[in-house]
Amino acid sequence: MSATLFVQQLINGISLGSLYALIAIGYTMVYGILRLINFAHGDLLMVAAYAALYGMLLFSLPWFISFPLAIIATGAIGILLDRAAYKPLRQAPRISLLISAIGASFLMENLALVLIGGVPKAFHRPNCFSHVIIIGGLHIPVLTIYSPLVTLLLVLGLLYIVFKTRAGKAMRAASRDFEATRLMGIDLDRIIALTFLLGSSLAAASGIMWAMKYPQINPFMGVLPGLKAFIAAVLGGIGNIVGAVLGGFLLGLFEILIVALLPDLAEYRDAFAFLLLIGVLLFRPTGIMGEPFIE
Repeated sequence: MSATLFVQQLINGISLGSLYALIAIGYTMVYGILRLINFAHGDLLMVAAYAALYGMLLFSLPWFISFPLAIIATGAIGILLDRAAYKPLRQAPRISLLISAIGASFLMENLALVLIGGVPKAFHRPNCFSHVIIIGGLHIPVLTIYSPLVTLLLVLGLLYIVFKTRAGKAMRAASRDFEATRLMGIDLDRIIALTFLLGSSLAAASGIMWAMKYPQINPFMGVLPGLKAFIAAVLGGIGNIVGAVLGGFLLGLFEILIVALLPDLAEYRDAFAFLLLIGVLLFRPTGIMGEPFIE
């Protein structure tokens, strides 16, 4: 492989990893507080993509209005998901929460299938995201540059909320000891709602960028990216925000470089990702930055 091609693939891997990172943060935040793997989280990508598309098509909104509105709406749906599917089961065994999450995922996918239809729809990519920058032998779509930058800004904003605000301190306290936090008089329902709002909004931002990167959307478009982001969260250390971001970037680079170095195995790139998950669970179940399990 030439140096130019390697750099090209490295840039592509960073761009893909940034999208995984945004989705993985939602998994790790919810797990950190509720010890729940929210398998409906990936479907919020689909919700955001359709909301952004119909905002532009049905209401003729410019993209810079439609995209933020789609993110806000998806954040609200994340809160609704918690209130409808998880809050009634707070005191139930964790397996009940997991089953509810899987059921919520199927519900969102099939509801979209009934209301919108299963035929894939082309996603309108704004012209400002369609340009390609040519540097030497490199061909870099501007979206490939914007994705990591947007991810970096959103992650910095999230870290500020988590580490510099009272709500963030409450979130960190709840992740350490849920019941003790409740006894301190903190409204955990509000903290959990904020967690779902933030995680869902980040997933929505990733979903819109995903739809622009691969401009064809369908009711099941969030399934595989959601599972990949879960792998990224486990790789980085589920429950750790910085670990989720690191895991997302590493998974994106791993996928792209596997295809670049072993082109004959390109059709098995998803299988390699799941093999990576198995390897992490076998040899380092806490992930790269995860803390040891406390009994």
